[in-house]
Amino acid sequence: MQSRSTSAGDTVYISETDGDKGSKGPFLVAYETADTERRYGWFCTNCESLDIAMDAMGRIKCNQCGNFRKPTEWDAAHE
Repeated sequence: MQSRSTSAGDTVYISETDGDKGSKGPFLVAYETADTERRYGWFCTNCESLDIAMDAMGRIKCNQCGNFRKPTEWDAAHE
């Protein structure tokens, strides 16, 4: 695991194996602790940002570079 600092100065730990595919590069899981007990959020490998948004349908988007993952859940009412 690699460690990174958040904008608030906290340290998070980035998994090198746990993540999901994005449009510009993978999103890796970030943890609050090195033992992976507490999940922090996502890390964008395209721009190396922790500024990631996720909606209720599982869509992930990096607020810095626009890297995104399609929703994991679909609602037929929106099709």
